Order: sequence, then C-alpha cells, then structure tokens
Amino acid sequence: MNSVVEGERKIIIEFCHLLEKSKVLFNGLRELPQYGHKQWQSYFGRTFDVYTKLWKFQQQHRDILDSKYGLKRWQIGEIASKIGQLYYHFYLRTSETAYLREAFSFYQAIRARRYYTHAVKEDKCELMVKKLRYYARFIVVSLLLNRLKLVDDLIRELDNQIIEYGTTYNAEDQMEWTVVVDEVKAFLDAEPAVQVMSNDVPAPDLSNRIHPDHIPYIERGPHMHLSLQDVIIIGSSTQQAKFSELTIDMYRILQILEKEPIGPAPQALTEDMQPHGPPPAPHSTSRGYVVGDSFRRDNPHKYLLFKPTALQCMVYLASSCNDLSVNGAILLYISADGYIPSHARNNENITGYDGGGFITSGKLESSRESREARSGQTQERSRGKDHYLLYPGDIYPFTRRPLFIVVESNCSDLMQTMPRHFNQPLVMLMSAQELPAGLAERSHQGNLLTLFLNNPLMGFCMSCEVYTIEEGLLDICESLVLDFMFQCVQLILRIRIDMNFFAFMGDEFLRTIILRYLFCECSLRMNRNFRSQSQIVHSIPPMPEELLAHSSLVSIVLKIADQLGVRNHFSDISGPGPGTREQT
Repeated sequence: MNSVVEGERKIIIEFCHLLEKSKVLFNGLRELPQYGHKQWQSYFGRTFDVYTKLWKFQQQHRDILDSKYGLKRWQIGEIASKIGQLYYHFYLRTSETAYLREAFSFYQAIRARRYYTHAVKEDKCELMVKKLRYYARFIVVSLLLNRLKLVDDLIRELDNQIIEYGTTYNAEDQMEWTVVVDEVKAFLDAEPAVQVMSNDVPAPDLSNRIHPDHIPYIERGPHMHLSLQDVIIIGSSTQQAKFSELTIDMYRILQILEKEPIGPAPQALTEDMQPHGPPPAPHSTSRGYVVGDSFRRDNPHKYLLFKPTALQCMVYLASSCNDLSVNGAILLYISADGYIPSHARNNENITGYDGGGFITSGKLESSRESREARSGQTQERSRGKDHYLLYPGDIYPFTRRPLFIVVESNCSDLMQTMPRHFNQPLVMLMSAQELPAGLAERSHQGNLLTLFLNNPLMGFCMSCEVYTIEEGLLDICESLVLDFMFQCVQLILRIRIDMNFFAFMGDEFLRTIILRYLFCECSLRMNRNFRSQSQIVHSIPPMPEELLAHSSLVSIVLKIADQLGVRNHFSDISGPGPGTREQT
C-alpha cells in the first residue's frame, strides 16, 4: 500500500466501504419476514442500490483495483452472484418473470466469463463452497425458466466440481453435495411426466406458463369482480421428487400462476453488464428489452412454503387476508399427505378438528397409532389434537375473504364440509383420494390433478399411462384441449354454474385453473381405468352434470383419445348422466 498514491487510496477505501456495506445489507435481508407486501420493499431497494454502485464502481476503477488492491476474478463473480440472488428473491416476492430472467442473465454471465474458474487454486475451501452454491442457484433459476438442456450441462459441471472439491480439500460435506446432485437428477427424471419425442435433437424445452392467446376471453359481468392477488403454495409430500425446497407439485403450480413474458429473452451479458433496479420505476436495459413495458406486471404474489408448520401456514394466510385489496382473492394450494385418526375413519360427519388433517411439516408422530394399539386404546382424546397437523378448522377464520382452495391429498375430502360462515366466495378443487395401481406407483412424478392444472394434455396422457408423445401429435392434441376450454366458456354462459365460481371467473389465472379442472374431471369420469368415485376429482360447489356430460365436451375428449390411440379406455357419457360408477 506504500506505493499507492492518495487518489488510488481513496478508490480502494471507497470500494472496501461499498463491499462491506453491501454484505451487511444482503445479510439483513434474511432477517426480514417472508410474508407481507410492504416490510421488505424499501430495504430491498437500499440493498440493490448499494450493489449497483459497487458493481459500477469496480467497472470504472478495474485497473487500479486489479493492480493496487489485488481484485480477483472470483470476487467479481461473487458480486455478480449476489446481484443474481437479489433478482431471484425479488422474483419470488413479486412473481415478475422479468426479474427471474435478469437473475438468469447474471448467472449465465458468471459462467460465460469464467469468474470462478480458478476458485480451487485459491486454497480456500469456503470459496469453493461459494462456487458450488452458485451452481445450485443457477440450476434452480434455469429449471424455473425451463432451460432443461442447460440444466443437464450444469449438473455435469457441478458433478465434476464436487469431485474436485472433495479431492482437493478432503471435504466432509462432499456427500451432502452429492445428494444435491442426486436430487436434481431425480427431479429431471420426474419432469416432464410425459416425454416429447422430436425429430430435432434435442427436443425443445416447453414452457407451461400461461400464454395470453390461450386464455379464453369472458366479458366480466357484475359478479366477476375478483382478481387473484396472493397465492400460498404449501408442499410437503415425502414421496415426490424435490430440489432446493421445491417439490414437483410446487414447481408445476408455480408455473401456471405466471404469464409467459413478452419480448425477446435476455442475451448473455458482457463484461460491461449493468444491473437494473426494481420497481416502482423499472428501467430500460441495454440488452434490447424493457423490463417495465415488455412484461405485463399482473402476476399474483406467491409464497412458497416447503414443509411449513401449521402455525406458519396460518401466519401467511393471516398476512394475506390482512393485505388483501377490496376485490382481491387468495389461492391456497395444499399438496400434502393426510392423516385421519382411527376413530374418525368411518365417520363422514366429523368436521373442523375431529376428522384429521394434513401433514404439512412432516413432523406428525408416526408412532401414535402403534402406541394406541399397544395400550389397547382406540383413541386418545385426552391428549388433544396433534399440533403439527393443518386442520380444516384452521382455515375457517380465513374464509372471511374470497378464497380459492386446491387440495392435492389422499385425504382431500376432509375439506368438503368447509362452512361458509362469512358469505364470501369460496371454491375448492379436490384431488382423488386414490389412483389406479399403475399411476400410484409413479407418485414421485407428482400428483395427477396438479399435472392436469399445469398441462392438461400431459395429465390426460398420464391418466391413460401414455408416457411419450410425438411433437407433431402434441400440437394437434393441445389444439383440441384449447377447443375444449373455449367451448367450456361458451357453455358456462348458458349452463348456470354456482355463483361462487362466477366470482373467480373474471381473473385470467383462476379462469384457466377452473377450465383445466373441468377438462380433468370430464376426462377422468369417462376413463374406464378410474372405476370408483374415490378415484375422481371433485369440486365444492360441484359442477353441474349438464356441463360435465355435454356432448360437445365429450366429443372433444374422445377425439383426443383417438389421436393418442387410447379410445378403448373411454366411454361416451354424453347425455343426461355421467354413466354408471362403482360407489365407495
């Protein structure tokens, strides 16, 4: 430092100041509550401002920082990685895919510029761990953007980095990183549920985000006044493939609650790349698209809760209800195994807290039943309720606000007696409680109702045990699915469905979910492999038989079955009734 002149010294001091301040602010983001809309925004803005200044400062004074301070390329990569994380977390907070794509651009630039190439030569174990974490985050962002071919490349690179990490440092946590790689491989094996075969190798990455052209229009009447504002996604299935606190079901439901961004994808960033700040004043970027204009900023705000406690679920619900606007609605999505105590299993009239609940945190006392059996007791009423379960009664207070619920569980029927104490719109879509044996064996690939909601054709294929489809046939069948949905909208205007559904139909996301659900219920009722009512999805309020068995909808389902060569799986239920079903 003796050879550093005064001007250079000031530059180094300012850089160190910005670097330290950025770290303090970034760490402080972890302390902010994940729920609520307002608490985090100003803090996030300050953090982003500092990182923007830091990034521009190191660009402007790179020569001095390189020669006098000894700035390493991995340090530049670490700053870029933090900016990518900020964009990613801003995406999680706002659901704006523009920021997910910005995060991708920074992560992609780190790889292209090889910022971490010499990390292993620095003889710092913690630096190599940062590199591995960068790869894990890049994989998550790429998955959310459906860049599956890139994910394959990143997995191979991460695999090699883990081996080098273990060899160089004899690291005790090498096995933990190997588990991370195994998880993402299992995730990719499970998704997509149906493989698209293409003459082009490799096959194209297909996005399941909602495209504006695929949303049937409906004129909003006086009763269609609600807009989806908050989504609470609860995922706790122990059997599904998962990666980075994201199960297959969570991943699929997350996608359909975002619109496909308009405009060109961001290009790989160059050495002079610049971050661009968050709303309320989005900036034009130097990469050919405008964050504020090219993306419609109307995605609902989503909370991703991986194995939350019941109390955490209620805190998020309460926060959403408190922040909800006058015409806002909440979507609660639950993907969890259910638990019903022995004394309630044959009692159809038990509600609230008596009939069992959903294992959201995975901490249910699994030995409870065995202890009861050993003690000769059939029930332990004196012990009270299991506080790890999320009970239907826990949700009753939140029906004060418009609530749209999707339940994916073997005990989905626990929700069907939900009362309407507050005269607010309430709709529930409930999965089947069991599946035919062939499908039950593929539980790691996610649940069937969620797959139908994510991609109706893929759900249809899986329900027929069709696991590959040619790309050309895919296009034909997807066109038929769209015909079904557009036909549904016309029929709904003539066949009066329950007004609770109408209240949500004005919102494009909820309208799409309702129409895809109708496709699911209609096709499963026609499918001979689904023999009992417990294997069929159902809704509260129920959809009218006249709609589900309408000849125009039935004919479209049969056309899809013909195209896929599975017509023998289906019966024609058009007419006055849905056909005979074995009752359970």
